[in-house]
Amino acid sequence: MKNFIRIAMGLAMIFAGIGHLTFLRDTFQVQVPDFVPFSKDFVVIASGIVEILFGLAMVFLTKQKEYVGLILAIFYVLIFPGNIHQYQQHLDGFGLDTDAKRLGRLFFQPVLIFLTLYSTDGWKLLKKK
Repeated sequence: MKNFIRIAMGLAMIFAGIGHLTFLRDTFQVQVPDFVPFSKDFVVIASGIVEILFGLAMVFLTKQKEYVGLILAIFYVLIFPGNIHQYQQHLDGFGLDTDAKRLGRLFFQPVLIFLTLYSTDGWKLLKKK
């Protein structure tokens, strides 16, 4: 089950990364907070490349899966302000066209973090001294 979740999450990251670079590029720009010191387009392109790399790592770097999982979980924490920005600014994107939907999405990020740490055993690295 863990391998299935890990591979599914990796494939989802690859798909999301491709979306950043192509057909979802404008939509992802909605999530970039105004305080980010780079152009929104640059942030979307750079994060798309990172997401593709994370996706490939989740699928293929099985011997380093704990490290990949922990780093990806940290990435999910780092991009969470984008979700908060979308909610606070009442910005539509990804079908999130109401405050209730945008608020609901905020609760999905911890699920992604949990599934990432669970499927890769990345949480074990947090327990090491």
